Amino acid sequence: MIKSVVSKEYLELQKEIVKLQEQWKLQLDPETIRPNLDKAAMEAGVPAAALTAIDFEIPLFLQWIEEVTALLVNNNPELEPKLSGISALLTEETTIRWIEEAFAFNHVYFTAYAEENELEEWIPHFLAETALRPYLQLMADKIQPAIDHAVPGAGCPVCGEPVRLAAIDEDGKKIIHCPRCFAHWPARRLECSHCGNEDHHTIYFLEIEGDVTSKIQVCEECNGYIKIIDSRQYITKPSVALLDLNSIHLDMVAQENGYNSVGEKKETN
Repeated sequence: MIKSVVSKEYLELQKEIVKLQEQWKLQLDPETIRPNLDKAAMEAGVPAAALTAIDFEIPLFLQWIEEVTALLVNNNPELEPKLSGISALLTEETTIRWIEEAFAFNHVYFTAYAEENELEEWIPHFLAETALRPYLQLMADKIQPAIDHAVPGAGCPVCGEPVRLAAIDEDGKKIIHCPRCFAHWPARRLECSHCGNEDHHTIYFLEIEGDVTSKIQVCEECNGYIKIIDSRQYITKPSVALLDLNSIHLDMVAQENGYNSVGEKKETN
């Protein structure tokens, strides 16, 4: 099996973050998340998250940010001066804004916020997204029974995350997994998750030398790709989040070959 391009230290840190998120999720009252499963909207590609009422507990969200900040500093003490002022910045109003913008994938907002407050660019979005995910994962638990497919190009039917990861299960079926909220749904073996293309002439697989567990499905119609992991090859199956992280080498190969994780319909003359 090909060696991961992710360092062992970073993998261990991510495992600790996943453990924290699992603990945080248990602290949530399930009644604070109230999905509205509008079938017509979902069939049109609207993610269920956009139709769900969530009562965010601001003090709890702030506590989680403090906990993950402490974990980061413990893992790398050099980060302490870069993270030490975060708590002072997070008023209730700012925290609500962080939640809203993380929910909406607003990278532009977080980039501007980091620049305005003299923070490294990755810090605000990473902290907000890390603390948001337990809510998304609890939401996915509630909605999962209603998810049996996804609209091509609409991303995860629960949270809207672009599709990038699939696994082949014990029955040989292709199951798409969302590393963000952990929702999952079946898909056709030869189907582009970004544009719906099913033409075997324009969908094919990139094999990775030395990697017997994974390959990349690419589509010439939209230049999109997804990673496909044969989970039958694992004795102990890693979590979806770590499976995604540990297969970053596939993202690199795909992108180096001109494919992208969202797919873009080619213009025709």
